[in-house]
Amino acid sequence: MNEQSHILCIGAALWDIIGRTPAPMRIGSDVAGRISRIPGGVALNIAMALVRAGAHPDLLAAVGQDAAGDTLVADMAAYGVSVQHLYRAPDLPTDTYMAIEGAGGLIAAIADVHSLEMAGAKVLAPLRDGRLASDAAPWRGMIALDGNLTVALLAEIGSAPALAQADLRVAPASPGKGERVLPLLKRPGTVFYVNLQEAGLLCGTEFDGSAAAARGLLARGARRVLVTDGARDTTDACADAVLTQPPPQVQAARVTGAGDTFMAAHMAAEAQGMAREDALSHALKVAANYVAGGPEH
Repeated sequence: MNEQSHILCIGAALWDIIGRTPAPMRIGSDVAGRISRIPGGVALNIAMALVRAGAHPDLLAAVGQDAAGDTLVADMAAYGVSVQHLYRAPDLPTDTYMAIEGAGGLIAAIADVHSLEMAGAKVLAPLRDGRLASDAAPWRGMIALDGNLTVALLAEIGSAPALAQADLRVAPASPGKGERVLPLLKRPGTVFYVNLQEAGLLCGTEFDGSAAAARGLLARGARRVLVTDGARDTTDACADAVLTQPPPQVQAARVTGAGDTFMAAHMAAEAQGMAREDALSHALKVAANYVAGGPEH
């Protein structure tokens, strides 16, 4: 297998329960729409998007030994995501994410990832015991890491010898969990993928655009960041250059998973050797197609 196409994804794998309606909504609204249950979670969303990009992702996550978990694992394997290193928790239920999307985008969401949090370090066992890596033989490729892990485990990842040479790509998972990834902010070889709100929370302030937010994160010690701002400009910034591009303008059919799709497309493009400016443009186009209703699974 080409090492560039073999990417680890660490974090949440669960069932997404998503209600969508074209109608505008407010608190107390009761409207017609569609409700779906699909495989999801930040790490799994990224893994599935990587499969669509031609990569070979290996997923490290916690999935229960219940009926929901059995079905989820079967669906992941059928899709092309490697599930041989999953932690199958015998005493924990499979996690769930619930979201409601209306005409204005995401209305509200709740992530129940308690099983992932309780499984803790068991999820990382393949990176310690030699199945994927060890302290003596560290992982040298890309890793997509989501912020649904506990603060202690994220901090451990930041200092683990087995991951010291990894190209670590970090997604906070949600604005409410953004501060969990702060221990990784100054780690060498780390790229952060955040939206404007998450950037503001990490910096303790508000920004008026992605370029300002990216510069703010660099000032806090980040080595490289990609900051999205919905339909407005996206910025890829490091000490050497700040690149800003507008995404293609499309009519939004969905928003849940758009950031994960962008991150996966960008990682796959860079793993294939695409130049920074071209990789950013490519990822924005892939994410726009997804938001407009393109391939979801």
